[in-house]
Amino acid sequence: MSEDKEILVIASKVKQYIRSRSDMNTSANVMAVLSDRIRALCDEAIDNARKDKRKTVKDRDIP
Repeated sequence: MSEDKEILVIASKVKQYIRSRSDMNTSANVMAVLSDRIRALCDEAIDNARKDKRKTVKDRDIP
């Protein structure tokens, strides 16, 4: 991930979730990878909304 990409997840919440589910620690690099995955999902949802000629991304647009 390039340095100019913003982290889109709340690190403390992700770490807390992983800790509560598995008693494992979370590497800081996980946040960048999750943010990249979220960007890809959002881009796909945007494309799906455009195909339906909508200007609103809905839950059904997310794969």
